[in-house]
Amino acid sequence: MTEQYQTLRANVSMLGELLGQTIKQAQGPAMLEKVEQIRQLSKSSRGGNEQDRAKLIDTLHSLKDDELLPVARAFNHFLNLANVADQYHTTSKSGAPEGVLQPLKKTLATLADDVKAGTLNLNTVADTIANLKMDLVLTAHPTEVTRRTIINKHVELSDCLAAMDLHCLTPDEQSYLSNRIEQLICQAWHTNDIRQKRPTPLDEAKWGFAVIENSLWQAVPDFIREFHAQTKSLLALELPNSFAPINFTSWMGGDRDGNPFVTAQVTATVLDHGRWMALDLYRRDLDKLSAELSMYQASDALLNIVGNEPEPYRYLLKGLKADITETINALESRIKQQPSKCQDIVVDLSQLKTPLELIYRSLVACDMTVIADGLLLDVLRRLECFGINLCKLDIRQDSARHTEVLSELTGYLGLGQYGDWSEQDKQAFLLAELHSRRPLIPKHWQPSSNVQEVLDTFDVIAKQDLQSLGIYIISMARAASDVLAVELLLQEAGCRFKLPVAPLFETLNDLNNGAQVMSELFSHSWYRQHIDRSQHVMIGYSDSAKDAGMMAAGWAQYSAMEQLVSLCANQDIELILFHGRGGTIGRGGAPAAQALRSQPPGSLKNGLRVTEQGEMIRFKFGLPKVALQSFALYSSAIIESNLLPPPAPKAHWREVMETISVNSCQHYRSIVRENPQFVPYFRMATPEVELAKLPLGSRPAKRNPQGGVESLRAIPWIFAWSQNRLMLPAWLGALQGLGAALDQFGESELHSMSEQWPFFRTRLEMLEMVFCKADSWLSEHYEQGLVSLEYHDLGKQLRTELMQVKSLVERLAPKSTLLSAQPWIKESIALRNPYTDPLNVLQVELLNRARSNQSEDIDNALMITMTGIAAGMRNTG
Repeated sequence: MTEQYQTLRANVSMLGELLGQTIKQAQGPAMLEKVEQIRQLSKSSRGGNEQDRAKLIDTLHSLKDDELLPVARAFNHFLNLANVADQYHTTSKSGAPEGVLQPLKKTLATLADDVKAGTLNLNTVADTIANLKMDLVLTAHPTEVTRRTIINKHVELSDCLAAMDLHCLTPDEQSYLSNRIEQLICQAWHTNDIRQKRPTPLDEAKWGFAVIENSLWQAVPDFIREFHAQTKSLLALELPNSFAPINFTSWMGGDRDGNPFVTAQVTATVLDHGRWMALDLYRRDLDKLSAELSMYQASDALLNIVGNEPEPYRYLLKGLKADITETINALESRIKQQPSKCQDIVVDLSQLKTPLELIYRSLVACDMTVIADGLLLDVLRRLECFGINLCKLDIRQDSARHTEVLSELTGYLGLGQYGDWSEQDKQAFLLAELHSRRPLIPKHWQPSSNVQEVLDTFDVIAKQDLQSLGIYIISMARAASDVLAVELLLQEAGCRFKLPVAPLFETLNDLNNGAQVMSELFSHSWYRQHIDRSQHVMIGYSDSAKDAGMMAAGWAQYSAMEQLVSLCANQDIELILFHGRGGTIGRGGAPAAQALRSQPPGSLKNGLRVTEQGEMIRFKFGLPKVALQSFALYSSAIIESNLLPPPAPKAHWREVMETISVNSCQHYRSIVRENPQFVPYFRMATPEVELAKLPLGSRPAKRNPQGGVESLRAIPWIFAWSQNRLMLPAWLGALQGLGAALDQFGESELHSMSEQWPFFRTRLEMLEMVFCKADSWLSEHYEQGLVSLEYHDLGKQLRTELMQVKSLVERLAPKSTLLSAQPWIKESIALRNPYTDPLNVLQVELLNRARSNQSEDIDNALMITMTGIAAGMRNTG
């Protein structure tokens, strides 16, 4: 074992021992002994000892009622602590010996070599870097299972591990840190693991804002500063101070698709909260700046504004802080719905940016550039990235809700039911109204409450300004009329600015038809003129995978992007693709660099816009150093994609992928949709029904509460299968797809594809990662304990397919794969398995007891096993 893993394991061992002491003090030595016995049996079971595996199962199924909760909590806490150590390890000297920005440095060094060799033009490189864009969209999808109060303790634990890595600590300092770690572990143990109630959309927004405050606020200027330094050092390029490659957008409080709790009022309140927090953070920055900028020399331009003041910079900042404070007070009163005499003064970015840029220029003019390039430049960069709203807010709504509005309206006007019209008639009506100067909606019309809520949302949008909003996303967009309908509703609301409207293509058919829909839109002169040569399109990964299986969905996504890139290039339209990825493989998740490098050529030309969902926000951005590492991975992959693009697939490789897609989709649907045993098996073999008890997020688990699996959201669909370790959505159909391609095209062809084509290679790497987390013996244990005998043949068939596809992928995967290139992924999973396995076995017992006997204690223990397994899997949805 290398030194880097020794350090990781030593930290896990140390944290585990301190947790053991806490358990002993809180629950008594007998409970600690029981937990330790289970842990040792689990380790032995993982090592292949069948006798100890049987003992492990027997011990967990024999627990008394009063032992269930402490044992579940113990292993849940073990896994959370292992994750703390794991996350710290990825940014520590042992885990990242060349620094967290190594991916970016490596990419820039490669570009420098290519420029010297004459294979790349320096001006082209400079333009690509200058136009680098990353719009990271934080979503409130309900997959973050750990409470914020416990996350805060984990953040401090990580800080303590970092401090203990310093070699200059005295014995007293070492002792203090050890005591502090023990205190934090003890605090977490004596804190409720599960939220007592579901978060509201406003709670979710506050959680997203807290990630910005606690991590990203510092990470963004740190990254940009280092980016400047590296481009100067390696490429001799001087980037402008305004260079701001990162932006943040949020869905928290704006995503109303299937969430009745996100109302127009909630959206307005979230927007106010965002600006309140942004201004509060800037006020803190200005306090620090005031302490620093005590200098008396200033430029004439600045002195002309402040007059004969002995400390001109402080004087200017004082007035700025006063405006910010008054605005904060006004926003607080509005949020609390209280009267206030304070004025909402700071409403535009320029009100902060202009005076701070004046101070910067003055310092430079007075030979104080070294001061100007410190905190002041960081604040200016924060303004470029976060604006005065902290993050922009996207609005998302299902296309059916817009159709409902227009149907009710046309019915009221005596024009018939809009929803029953042909697509051609819908477009003709919408375009005629978009050209019209008269309002369509009568003043005295009283619509239904559902329709009124949609109209209220458009009214809220119209009252904002463009800098506070991102884009409007139409879920389940299937036709050009779905986009034109939103444009008309924006016009009717009196929206003064052009809010980008993005159709979301998310089923297999919608992805296949996406380019045709956009082509229809571009054929209308009104629409072409309106969009001003810029179009957003969102690609849905979650629902397409749920609809057709991962292999077919992956190819549909790739093909759709290719067609859209080609269409927009031919039409001279700037295409911004928006990737709706989840954290898990089954929802389009993959390590960032691999995912981006497997995109079609040209798809990242206008930057990256991607969702960051649930617990992945914490794993990628929860600590400043981790965020720096994520930024480095994203930026290097985007730059490489544009300057060193992946190859386009050969013509016959497309035939191979079509074969894989058709056969994998056919088998996937034959199981999930057509096998009458599947739904009962799914509901018995997983905690799908019980997931509703887990207060993960504000949004209901189903789009239609009365519906079956087809109405289940992609997230709980994936969550349920990851709990029983079958991981079915991530691989089902791959065996039949790859097998058909193997029979038709031969193994050497598939080997060539995996060696030469990043897209296909990434499919295989993603499957490899799934297989590391899947466990047939545990899935079989769920079946034996929970599923009626007549359904066991289906379970046996699925486990046999898993074994066969695993063997096939091992044959086809290139020698140097993701898991060999990043061996810590395997190490990390292996490290957590002995703590996750007992929770899986215990969950089976708890599901049995919960399904036959309603008990609050059993429900609590069951929910803790869910959160613990989610922590062990590292991605729940």
